[in-house]
Amino acid sequence: MTQPIATFIDLLHCAGPAQDRAEKMGLYGWLVGAWSMDATVILKDGRKHSGQGEIRFGWVLEGRAIQDVWILPGVFYGTTLRVYDPGLDAWHILWSDPVRQYYSRQIGRADGADIVQRGKTEDGSDIRWSFRDIRPDAFRWLGERSDDGGANWRLEAEFHARRLA
Repeated sequence: MTQPIATFIDLLHCAGPAQDRAEKMGLYGWLVGAWSMDATVILKDGRKHSGQGEIRFGWVLEGRAIQDVWILPGVFYGTTLRVYDPGLDAWHILWSDPVRQYYSRQIGRADGADIVQRGKTEDGSDIRWSFRDIRPDAFRWLGERSDDGGANWRLEAEFHARRLA
């Protein structure tokens, strides 16, 4: 008798964190589930786009990573892979938005009660994406950019998320 063939989703998703790093996985693990968001995206010229979107987070890759999907209709549809690195005691953050062809690599760490991810854009600008005002059922996410090495930061996006499940 042959074993049933596992689907891609069966191989990607899992029920929880890997036991060898479960404690460290908690930095982002609390996000696993479904969220709605009120979003504001601020363009460089100051124009704003506001809308409602959704986010889904789940355990993947034998519980060694967390993957999410962020959807703001008409603006972006992307995914993040968050992988804990025991050697760095930090997270590799890989964002991909095939709609806008925007990709970002960052390093994420706890910063007091917040989570802060830092990286650089293709043109060398600093970016800082952060989870703030964290509660079990809500958070505020900020996307910021600095064109002067971090001396000044410009808000590019602010999302207020609420847990659905």
